Amino acid sequence: MDFSFIIILALAFGAMWLMTNRTRKQQRQAADFRANLEVGQEVMTGSGLFGTVVDIEDDIITLESTPGNESRWLRAAIAKLVEPPVEDDEEYDEDEVDDEESYGSEDEQAADAIDVPDDLSSMPPARPARDEDDPEKK
Repeated sequence: MDFSFIIILALAFGAMWLMTNRTRKQQRQAADFRANLEVGQEVMTGSGLFGTVVDIEDDIITLESTPGNESRWLRAAIAKLVEPPVEDDEEYDEDEVDDEESYGSEDEQAADAIDVPDDLSSMPPARPARDEDDPEKK
């Protein structure tokens, strides 16, 4: 048996072990996530439905997608936890923003404007056909 063949086999088995080990780790994390679901968490199902966990009974999770609209899902169908959006503490008042400061002066706006024609009048005329392209001249 050739020594290089043994090295190739060892590398192949090592690569397969690394790939399956990573997959097993991801499966373990997903199973831990589903096992630790709690009422009140926002989740997304594998099919893309967003909802809040309302009730948990064994392998059945009840989700509320809109107020009063509840549906039952298998625990394995829950894909991930959805983090609630972060709200800004600072209040924003549109009247306080000066238009000239945020968008520049009218002269700057006019300089940045691009003139786009609304018809084909600014297009150059079509090129006449060359003799070799014209089938009647052949």
